[in-house]
Amino acid sequence: MGNRVVPALLITLLVILHAQLWFGRGSVPNVALLVEQLKTQKQQNEQARLANEQLSAEVRDLKEGLDMVEEKARLELDMVKPNEIYVQIAK
Repeated sequence: MGNRVVPALLITLLVILHAQLWFGRGSVPNVALLVEQLKTQKQQNEQARLANEQLSAEVRDLKEGLDMVEEKARLELDMVKPNEIYVQIAK
């Protein structure tokens, strides 16, 4: 009887470990699913990063562009802001 208990116990442990490998929390299909989800999330992150960079560039252009437009309007068209006084010195 003692000769059969040890192999039966070892086979039972092997079956439990094998079941965990295929059906448990860290199972092979579950890991494959998580890897696929990670790949998809990385693609979404890259798309979001590119969109953020584009928006940041647009904001930077708008900020710099408005300053340049204002400067040109003041120098070339003699425009002033509300409540400003324009003084022109004749030479």
